Amino acid sequence: MITIAEEHPVQDDLILLHQRHTAAMHADTPPESIHMLPADRLAAPGIRFFVMRDNGRAVGMGAIKQIDPTHAEVKSMHILAEDRGRGLAQAMVDHLIAVARADGITRLSLETGAQPSFIAARRLYTSAGFTDCGPFQGYGPDPNSVFMTRTI
Repeated sequence: MITIAEEHPVQDDLILLHQRHTAAMHADTPPESIHMLPADRLAAPGIRFFVMRDNGRAVGMGAIKQIDPTHAEVKSMHILAEDRGRGLAQAMVDHLIAVARADGITRLSLETGAQPSFIAARRLYTSAGFTDCGPFQGYGPDPNSVFMTRTI
């Protein structure tokens, strides 16, 4: 049974998710172009963190960082490689969009990689209605980044 619930990002059973996410971000992205937040920074005010579990086992995560009263950013979305291909990433994106909408957010944006290893992520976000945009709050132009946004 798949569940998604808001949880604290610093938990022992989430270490693997955070490690895998960190490794994926560092695999082919220069350090100055990595914009992920470590687990402890995901516990900051203004960030809602969600865990996807399959019969209690943590298989995915995603967060929403509020930028202003109507604009938020998707952060740290990751599904374990061995659990991909089951529609879990789509379920997490749909959940984050629904939560943002319920919170009164009307614009949801994200930053992802421009490298070939991020093609699947960019396809997922495009299928969820995100389109390319320029850098938004806190970002500048970066050849290793793709910025996307959508209204909700």
